Amino acid sequence: MDDSLFPFTLTRPIADIRVGILTIREKEQRGSRGVLHWIPLLIRPWHIFQLNAEALVDDFMLLTSGRLSQPIPSSVQAIAPENIFIEEGAVLQHCILNASTGPIYIGARTETMEGSLIRGPFALCEGATVKLGTKIYGATTIGPYSIVGGEIKNSVIFGYSNKGHDGYLGDSVIGEWCNLGAGTSNSNLKNNAAEVKAWDQSSGQYISAGGKCGLLMGDYSRSAINTSFNTGTVVGVCCNVFGEGLTPKYIPSFSWGYENNPGYQMEKALRDIDSWKRFKGQALTDAEIKKLRYIYEKL
Repeated sequence: MDDSLFPFTLTRPIADIRVGILTIREKEQRGSRGVLHWIPLLIRPWHIFQLNAEALVDDFMLLTSGRLSQPIPSSVQAIAPENIFIEEGAVLQHCILNASTGPIYIGARTETMEGSLIRGPFALCEGATVKLGTKIYGATTIGPYSIVGGEIKNSVIFGYSNKGHDGYLGDSVIGEWCNLGAGTSNSNLKNNAAEVKAWDQSSGQYISAGGKCGLLMGDYSRSAINTSFNTGTVVGVCCNVFGEGLTPKYIPSFSWGYENNPGYQMEKALRDIDSWKRFKGQALTDAEIKKLRYIYEKL
């Protein structure tokens, strides 16, 4: 297990990290710059959102070169339409797509609801939904079958996760099967403009994450309504985050709240994850259970 990209490599190999439209493994399979290019660049988890613009442009060219986009619907206001690609089965209604700042990729069987404002570079992966009135800018990727709303800037959501309500998510990375409750927001900039320090599992200390860093949340974690994430917060896997005031900057895996945290009991955690997965027509697998038990036992 590689701790340098904690918490995301707790539950996946580096090759299955999504940066741009595709995971590193998918890039390699399609003959693009893959493992040998991206893995040396992704040294810390915040590099995922910091490198997302470059990766989005690369993947856009890879996926669209020599192909024709589906027509842009007449109700959509498109700026630089030559930089917009829409896959078959995508539904877009009365939204604004501005691709003058970078390409916009709209995946198959996605929905972009009315009133959404999107500036590229941007990717909406297969089956994902942008809810009405959403504002998205900066290099942002919404992974497969995720649901998003509110305001999102320069962030990557891996897949099957929900940020479906108002609230700000900026300079952040969200794993799979996460849920951010209504009104959840993160800080990505210190109020004295000093460098942000984030928890580094490999060294066991806080290290510089650059001028801006928001929320880094591992798989299967959730936040209650109106949660306020501190600048450069790292959340492990399978956490239920709730409490008063700003969160701590590091919330270990299997946390239950962050005030007098008694821990998330394993069997309850597995039941809850299975319930969340069934919302999206899936179920917890034996492989996932084995992986989560291993992480839990190593705490």
